[in-house]
Amino acid sequence: MPTFILGKDAKIYQGEAAADLATLTEMGNVKDVTLTLEAGEADVTTRANSGWRATAPTLRECTAEFEMVWKPGDAGFDAIKAAFLGGTTLELAVLDQARDVAGAQGPKGSFAITGFSRSEALEEAIMVSVTAKLAEFDEWVQTANP
Repeated sequence: MPTFILGKDAKIYQGEAAADLATLTEMGNVKDVTLTLEAGEADVTTRANSGWRATAPTLRECTAEFEMVWKPGDAGFDAIKAAFLGGTTLELAVLDQARDVAGAQGPKGSFAITGFSRSEALEEAIMVSVTAKLAEFDEWVQTANP
């Protein structure tokens, strides 16, 4: 395994809600992905903690933000747009490598598309900025190492 993984080797796969990873389709029309994983916090401080505040993680959340070229007819673009316009979810797997690479990992689940903003720079391709928020967690994918 390399000592680092390049962003260009990461993959996003999409498909019907609750679909198996093997049946999802790679979205090649994606760039500059940010995967944000966070947890809420509960204050569990007690007097026995020697004057230190104590915090415990609570509910986790997952957001994937990425850009796509505005490309009607592209399967990934059309699926994202349809989910946004229809208020439905779609299955996404946001992995750090291709699903057939040993050690590839990332979240998989049904995501709601909560942002679909188009930018039209004069000398660039029309782009869409997508915000996908986890609606139902399926699994943390981690492919087996050889």
